[in-house]
Amino acid sequence: MSFTIKKIDHVQLAGPKGCEEAAREFFGEILGLAEVEKPEELKKRGGVWFEFSTFQIHIGVEEPFAPAKKAHPAFVVENIEDLKARLQEKQVDFTSDDNLPGASRIHVHDPFGNRMEFLEWV
Repeated sequence: MSFTIKKIDHVQLAGPKGCEEAAREFFGEILGLAEVEKPEELKKRGGVWFEFSTFQIHIGVEEPFAPAKKAHPAFVVENIEDLKARLQEKQVDFTSDDNLPGASRIHVHDPFGNRMEFLEWV
């Protein structure tokens, strides 16, 4: 093969029109991700971008909107117990899942109903 896939640049999740403030509260305030300014040409489409480490999460407006209930990104977390405490403090529901040997993991839905997984390898 003459090409190599090197890394994931970003994951896109969909949100309904007007989702930006709820996305900022959840991804920025609760999860602590830094907002990234979108390129000028893309701002008119709505949505908001966030980053952590060398990766980004893009929340894009989709109409009609339907949340991803099964498909999901999975994020490796350090100190998942602290994340659980933060989610409880902010009244964000999560489901613990012990079906993956060697991992402590939870499933969370963003404000728009998209499923996300957070896990810590133990």
